[in-house]
Amino acid sequence: MSPQETATKKELLALRTQLNDFSYQYYALDQPVVPDAEYDRLFRRLQDLEQQYPDLITEDSPTQRVGDKPLDHFEQVEHQLPMLSLGNVFNDQDLDAFDQRLKERLELGENFEIEYICEPKLDGLAVSLWYEKGQLIRAATRGDGSVGENITQNIRTIQSIPLVLRGSDIPDTLEVRGEVVMPLTGFNDYNKQAIANEEKPLVNPRNAAAGSLRQLDSRVTARRPLDIYCYGIGVVSEDVEAIFFESHLGILKSLGRWGLKINPEIKSLKGINAVKKYHQHLLKKRPTLNYDIDGIVVKVGSIDLQNRLGYVSRAPRWATAYKFPAQEELTRLLEIDFQVGRTGAITPVARLEPVFVGGVTVSNATLHNMDEIQRMDVRSGDTVVVLRAGDVIPKVVRVIKERRPENALPVKAPEKCPACGSDIEQLDDEAVMRCTGGLFCPAQRKESIKHFASRKAMDIDGLGDKLVEQLVDQGLIENVADLYSLTLDQLASMERMGAKSAENILSALDKSKSTTLAKFIYALGIREVGEATALSLANHFGDLQTIASATEELLIEVNDVGPVVATHIVHFFSQEHNLDIIQRLNKANIYWPDPLPQTREKLDLPLTGKTFVLTGTLTSMSRQQAKEKLQLLGAKVSASVSKNTDFVIAGEAAGSKLDKAEKLGVTTLDEEQFSQLLNLYH
Repeated sequence: MSPQETATKKELLALRTQLNDFSYQYYALDQPVVPDAEYDRLFRRLQDLEQQYPDLITEDSPTQRVGDKPLDHFEQVEHQLPMLSLGNVFNDQDLDAFDQRLKERLELGENFEIEYICEPKLDGLAVSLWYEKGQLIRAATRGDGSVGENITQNIRTIQSIPLVLRGSDIPDTLEVRGEVVMPLTGFNDYNKQAIANEEKPLVNPRNAAAGSLRQLDSRVTARRPLDIYCYGIGVVSEDVEAIFFESHLGILKSLGRWGLKINPEIKSLKGINAVKKYHQHLLKKRPTLNYDIDGIVVKVGSIDLQNRLGYVSRAPRWATAYKFPAQEELTRLLEIDFQVGRTGAITPVARLEPVFVGGVTVSNATLHNMDEIQRMDVRSGDTVVVLRAGDVIPKVVRVIKERRPENALPVKAPEKCPACGSDIEQLDDEAVMRCTGGLFCPAQRKESIKHFASRKAMDIDGLGDKLVEQLVDQGLIENVADLYSLTLDQLASMERMGAKSAENILSALDKSKSTTLAKFIYALGIREVGEATALSLANHFGDLQTIASATEELLIEVNDVGPVVATHIVHFFSQEHNLDIIQRLNKANIYWPDPLPQTREKLDLPLTGKTFVLTGTLTSMSRQQAKEKLQLLGAKVSASVSKNTDFVIAGEAAGSKLDKAEKLGVTTLDEEQFSQLLNLYH
């Protein structure tokens, strides 16, 4: 071997070792030690060297995780030690009986507290990983427990599975057992991308994990966001078995030390009562976990006690699964109603035959929107699967069409708002239907009144959210116009409201009658018409009647008004209920000075002539709020970066717009700098 090849081999070994170490820190410990860019640079260097010297490529190289040609079929693998299943318990009484059986078989006293190792019961796919001298040589599914399928190519694509173990005390032969899962964030992100690309989304994380590992083409598996948690061992070299395998916890610690990923929720607990508390703790924590679980696994901690207890049939006596209440159940869908939310969104609701699921009795479930109803082809009378996960609102997830009655009819969307009879608005690119009777609709009255009274709208001092809710609940007001008919006696009779406070509210109501056209338009609560757009409308048209009668074509001519906002405005003013309430407000002597029609560009505002672009997520406000704040200061807010852009506001996870701004030399501001800019002019 030439000196050059010797040096290259040495560098290759160093690169592989370093990259494997970085992967261990990132995937197993969740503690990245270098930026992604540094990892990518080293990875590319390794690729370049291996391209120049293909004879020096080894199977444990990070570059070899993906790329083998698709398989024709999966070979069968016989497990040297069967991959056993677990018995189940479903309540504390069953768990007590399990504990009692173990004590009797081990001839332990009634008060003896067995040490148990508890861990989440992951809802994924069990696999076997076979290492020889620390190198991964084979992986297999559990199969029927005795025979599985060889999925080595696919397993190698999972970044959290080390191709080479770490440390000096690794057994020559080691079979590791674990559960492959698809994290919920990865599952959701994958489906969003699939839908955007008009591809078929994955059904659920468990099926997605299993299906991903059974792809004949490992390149498909590599695109799936898979992870693993290791929970035990199978075959291990006999000469080292006794050294570190005195307890199950010792096994897990050894696996973690060798670079394998162990679940952070695993606990060593003394006595069965501690196990019960752990079960309740994990049940409460379940909605916050990034993977699906359906219970906990309870194992005797001592290997000696495990051996003494032995096995029954195809399950160990020393372990059991304490299942959570079922999250999915079958029931019959009686009918589908449509309810109106506080913002006017109209949502289909399934009325169900009551069913116990997820720990509670469920009789209603959400169907999200008409698109979802049509996708699942849900009909009244269908037998459906209802899901309730943690505190999440129950939802219908699929239909059992084989049980559909003959007279089941497709669902029709309502033509009018079921709460007030106003027209329903649904834009082409939106799935949600919305009521356009914002000022009149009883389902929206509380929110519309709160918005109307807010500081940036009519600024009715003292009329807070709680008082609005009391007034509506007691039937004293039904819409914003009723505010100006309130009497001193009515207000003074409210809870925690004396005569002086009531007088102050009446005074604030009277004061609010003197306003501006822009504030009044904003107070009406027209969808997507914020302060800036309201000001543009007032300045452009000059009076309310002209705005109310304007066509979409005329509205689009206004700065800050696009086709969508124009549609919202036209729909709002086309509802007789809304016009009636506006007329009542006029009769209540609400007034404003008549402005001369002018464009926003003529106003002397501090950011006039400046163009801003927003990208990423802001934590202190929404992008829409940020846009309106800039527009109120005279700025133009553009959707794309160009050489004419003056500033780019970059929030969290800013993307290609930030990259383009940096290439063009456009000034970028982070959220703190943006807040300082706004504070400068407010």
